[in-house]
Amino acid sequence: MSSSLRSSLPFTLALAILVYLITYFLPADLLPSAGIAMTIGVIVAGILVPILVETKALPSATEGKATKSSAVVASSGDTATLYVGNLPYRANEDAVRELFQQSGNVVNVRLMKDRQTGRRRGFGFVEVASKDANKMIQKLNDFEFEGRTLKVREAKERQDNEDGEE
Repeated sequence: MSSSLRSSLPFTLALAILVYLITYFLPADLLPSAGIAMTIGVIVAGILVPILVETKALPSATEGKATKSSAVVASSGDTATLYVGNLPYRANEDAVRELFQQSGNVVNVRLMKDRQTGRRRGFGFVEVASKDANKMIQKLNDFEFEGRTLKVREAKERQDNEDGEE
């Protein structure tokens, strides 16, 4: 189940119950079956709308072009992953992507979140075209972004726990 559906489902069900109760207590000449039909409509709309909104996010004209060029970079060239630390907690993937795209091609942006609270942890990873990686590191390391000084370096490979125990 998608996260937007999961978060909107309780509100949808509450609205459906309210609609049913309101239509149930209307005078009999207004047909109680209309209440059932309206309740079913609210439930269906409450489930379909979040799914459609999530899958049909409409990018602006400039973001659409950047996404298409990023897809070309991902499929036709080498990539490098950059670690980005000291990010503002309110920064989102789009803002970080926009900042890095000023210096080259961005393939993917992943900002880390706390598993329990869902809040951003202040660091992330930006996958970029290999040819642009060093230029981005030089330009954006110690760069002031939304009141914070970014730390940008090439990401290290994750080590398994078994390697540390030996």
